[in-house]
Amino acid sequence: MSYTPSLVHDFIRRLEHSQPTDIIARHAEIPWFDIGDASDRELLVTHSSPCSFTLGTGASIYTDVLIPALTSARREVIFVTCFWARSTTLSALHDALVKLAGHRRALLDDARSKGIAPIPPLRVRVCFSSRSLLQKLLHPQARDGYIYPPSSWQAALGLPDPALLESAAIQLQAKSLFFLPFSVMHPKFVIVDRQRAFIPSCNVSWEPWLEGCVEVTGAAVCGLVSFYSRTWEPECSGTEPPLEQGQLIESPAFDVRTAGLALITSAAHRRAALPESPSPIPTLLLPSSCHRNPHFRPFPWQKDPDTPGTPLNIALLALFDEARQSIYVQTPNLTCQAVLRALLNALQRGVDVVIVTSRNLMLLEQLVTAGTTTSWCLRSLLRRFQKLERMVAEGPDLEHGRPPLGRLLVSYFRPRPNLETCKQRGQCLFPAQSEGEEPAHSHLKLTMVDNEYTVLGSGNLDRASWYTSQELGILFHSSDFASVVRAEVDGVLTDRLDLVFDSAAR
Repeated sequence: MSYTPSLVHDFIRRLEHSQPTDIIARHAEIPWFDIGDASDRELLVTHSSPCSFTLGTGASIYTDVLIPALTSARREVIFVTCFWARSTTLSALHDALVKLAGHRRALLDDARSKGIAPIPPLRVRVCFSSRSLLQKLLHPQARDGYIYPPSSWQAALGLPDPALLESAAIQLQAKSLFFLPFSVMHPKFVIVDRQRAFIPSCNVSWEPWLEGCVEVTGAAVCGLVSFYSRTWEPECSGTEPPLEQGQLIESPAFDVRTAGLALITSAAHRRAALPESPSPIPTLLLPSSCHRNPHFRPFPWQKDPDTPGTPLNIALLALFDEARQSIYVQTPNLTCQAVLRALLNALQRGVDVVIVTSRNLMLLEQLVTAGTTTSWCLRSLLRRFQKLERMVAEGPDLEHGRPPLGRLLVSYFRPRPNLETCKQRGQCLFPAQSEGEEPAHSHLKLTMVDNEYTVLGSGNLDRASWYTSQELGILFHSSDFASVVRAEVDGVLTDRLDLVFDSAAR
């Protein structure tokens, strides 16, 4: 198990240089990890064993992967998302909890009738940031957030009757955190019994967007538990070890797949079970703290402020700076100027860059949080790249060591055409509507560098994710893992891309 020394050393050096020394400033970081502390550093520079990688819509990923995982828990479920809304996903989650409660009640009744020890309680923590505009405007600004009383669970959150959950020894708590003006808690993850973790890109929401989810075990799960505790339960130590197998056998698991619950399908659904590696792979857990001050620079003569020196921001910039051959980014929005500059610099070094993003997704949010849009930023990137092309064409200097420009390929995600449109085009390979939900936009957050490093998680390459939102990324250093992810993504993107620009075709 080894890292490329230069990457980790550069990551740690940059992070040490950027971390605030003022105690008040550190307290404002949610969460705060001290890279100078060996125990904190080991939570971030760690290892893991990826188990599966899934693509699909949010509802298909929830019903196929996340809900079966959380209903299999025997002692604890930590469920964190950003947006919480009435949807088929929420309905599926509600129904699964009801079925789980029925299963646990039967076990409790059986234990009472036999006079044996009952199954232990199931601790469930539901955490989210955004439910509606009004909820955010009126949200308490205290660090403790807002804990929803059980009396509000059904009407406000669409959760089961609290009496039903209590009768099944399910100890649920629902909590929200949000800080004005834009500081949402944007990570999404599920931790089951502190042994398995799932990191999806999807919310509990109605949007049929393309999403991804990676499942991991290993030491990185401890870091993720600590990330959760420091954000949502700061009174806890956040260093609890995974539950041992002997602690789990007291409570028989519940298999939701046999409970008759609906499975929501998607035309884009793909799930790759990853082969077991002989040893865990090097992994960086990359938190990004929320920041209340967006540091806007509204006037054109004002210089962009430096990006906050969070582990996620620093790791991505380090990857872009050290890329030797290729960079692949897939992001819902692309409005962070630091990212655009880094990609342009990579192109100048001869690195090939592929960008896949969404057209006209969350335009109002982009304008409010960034003062620009993805399409405007892409046009600016293309103008600067074409200017570089003209400079190279007018004065090639290859004999003096100047590398040729890398290839730039930019595409917008689009849904596959329906069957009737395919027939009109003479293309009948993908009758998407007959296969379940067709994703309307791409919400996947994926960065790959040199077919060796893969970053997944909640962070977009937009200004909100880089300056104000709390985010969470996870970086895997494995060419085998990168190959699986890229093959699955390429398969899903077949006939779902509109080409915007390809420098090699000009």
